[in-house]
Amino acid sequence: MELTSEIGWNFKNSYARLPRRFFAEQHPTPVQLPKLIILNKRLAESLGLNAERLESEEGTAVFAGNKLPEGAFPLAQAYAGHQFGHFTMLGDGRAVLIGEQITPTDDRFDIQLKGAGRTPYSRGGDGRAGLGPMLREYIISESMHALGIPTTRSLAVVTTGEPIYRETELPGAILTRVASSHLRVGTFEFAAQWGKEGQLQALADYAIDRHFPDISEEYNKYFLFFRHVVERQAKLIAKWQLIGFIHGVMNTDNMTISGETIDYGPCAFMDEYDPETVFSSIDRQGRYAYGNQPGIGQWNLARFAESLLPLFHKKQEKAVEMAKEVLSYYAEVYDRHLLTGMRAKLGLFHAKEQDEALIRNLLVIMEKNRADYTNTFKALTFELFDEMDLFKTREFQEWQKQWKARLNEQKQSKAEVKQLMKNNNPAVIPRNHRVEAALEAAVEKEDYSVMERLLEVLSNPYAHTFEQEAYSTVPPPSHYPYRTFCGT
Repeated sequence: MELTSEIGWNFKNSYARLPRRFFAEQHPTPVQLPKLIILNKRLAESLGLNAERLESEEGTAVFAGNKLPEGAFPLAQAYAGHQFGHFTMLGDGRAVLIGEQITPTDDRFDIQLKGAGRTPYSRGGDGRAGLGPMLREYIISESMHALGIPTTRSLAVVTTGEPIYRETELPGAILTRVASSHLRVGTFEFAAQWGKEGQLQALADYAIDRHFPDISEEYNKYFLFFRHVVERQAKLIAKWQLIGFIHGVMNTDNMTISGETIDYGPCAFMDEYDPETVFSSIDRQGRYAYGNQPGIGQWNLARFAESLLPLFHKKQEKAVEMAKEVLSYYAEVYDRHLLTGMRAKLGLFHAKEQDEALIRNLLVIMEKNRADYTNTFKALTFELFDEMDLFKTREFQEWQKQWKARLNEQKQSKAEVKQLMKNNNPAVIPRNHRVEAALEAAVEKEDYSVMERLLEVLSNPYAHTFEQEAYSTVPPPSHYPYRTFCGT
């Protein structure tokens, strides 16, 4: 299956040197009639790949799993996870990591085929994916990247020429996902539960060398490793909250060590501001609602800490004490980054004691008036106070006076304040109805132009161009709540 080309693949597969308990060698299952649907040319070039050659039959064959580049070492990773609070054995049930690409700048990225067929971890599933969910991940992940949020990326989507069966027959597809790594909290839970002696430490050493090499020689490197992961996750979830993003399935197997957002299944962006917003069809109790995400992040990291306790200190009591110290640090980092981000959204350059109350009061008014989250901050940026009913309320007008007084305490000019707000309040997000329209056109009509236009508009969300205006409108009222699905 191997082939050599001028595409630019440059694989060096470090994960495959870990103990075999952490993965299973697994070739992708070939498909009948692969067709390239979309290619991320800019991402390809940053990886050192020839985008033109990737559009060839040879490139399509790689994205479909029909051929492997020279140097590939295909494998499915083993991991565990707490899914909705319940611990279980998991693993890559429909994904194959074909290799780790070394870029011209000497960075390392996993290249994974999602929907590439059954693996030893499929648990009875078919190992395949539908076109709609794969295009959805492409749209959302690339939008997140454009919004400045750490995320896995999408390199390509191909159709397989084969149907898959969920509630109905659907066209099959494979997504090529790019990540700093696919190491998860669940990977460490797996090592702690089922790893043999020394294997947890081997995994931690590998993660440190890959993501935090600066601490690899420190005597307390495992404690520092935990602290770094906690800090990255706190920053990440603060960014989610600032943009109104709801992940939908924050299980521990969906929390990366790198601090990247991963697995865009039942995710969506909030329209009306409501901390209880849930989109996932399987989250019936609201465990992963928007307002719960910061707390769930800390809960997941507590499970990570439990896995690492033997590496913190020989005495469990001391190890637990060390873990609790860092878990408290999570709240500090999260609060700091959320407040800093919210200040920027309101044009505030420096911290003052009253800012937290000012922010909280605005959110209370927004929730009470069912105000659109993104458009409220955009309207504040451009002082479009005639566009929303929210701005006509007495509560908001009183709040506005306090905000204006706070802005007047700054030395920055009005133009500088506006620019800060423009840089932190996007003109557009991937609105749920826009995403659904793009997916419907693609899946039902094989019309990809709707998606292509949407991706173009979302590629620079802070540009605030005229073309983006039509994509900022909220969806029409509906009697039915919007629901998303995981695609498996």
